[in-house]
Amino acid sequence: MKKNPTDKILMFLKMRGEATSLIIADELAITKEGARKHLLSLSAEGLVKATVKSSGVGRPSTFYFLTENGMARFPDTHADVTVQLLRSVKNVLGENALNLLISDRESVVYERYEKALTGTKTLDQKLKILSQKRSEEGYMAEWKKDNDTYFLIENHCPICAAATECQGFCRSELNNFRELLGPEYRIERTEYIIDNGKRCTYKIEKV
Repeated sequence: MKKNPTDKILMFLKMRGEATSLIIADELAITKEGARKHLLSLSAEGLVKATVKSSGVGRPSTFYFLTENGMARFPDTHADVTVQLLRSVKNVLGENALNLLISDRESVVYERYEKALTGTKTLDQKLKILSQKRSEEGYMAEWKKDNDTYFLIENHCPICAAATECQGFCRSELNNFRELLGPEYRIERTEYIIDNGKRCTYKIEKV
């Protein structure tokens, strides 16, 4: 993706989820009018939509977010081939064979992450490395902390087509996160891309 202003806006909205024209202007170091012009162009192409929100104080603000077509600008790795293969496995070999494949992938991914987390002691350290590994794999991951609550946020899903076809992949990833962080933490998914969410967000709290 070329780094022209409109592509930068698409990338920013992908990472941020939604933002006002002022926030976008500050991020891109352009004027608010310039940001609005680009947003109108993207809206005309069907790549972004706007929604008005009120904070209860002052005038309502207009927030922009990616449409399904906007999301499609970020590639889903080998999506068509993957979905076809999953359907073939299920049709030819059965549901159990598909579950075995997902379990095998879960084990391979777990071992890779476990190795990367070797030597880490704190949750901050674990989430920093885990988000880095996930970003390397195309998930555009980041982590945040709000008092005693942590969030692992994945702004993109490079296997979205496969996960939509077979949600066992999503259960598998949640299982791995729970195993990697340990029983002292409760992890739940609070946002879900394939359930019309803008991203996948995992809420992490100490038990």
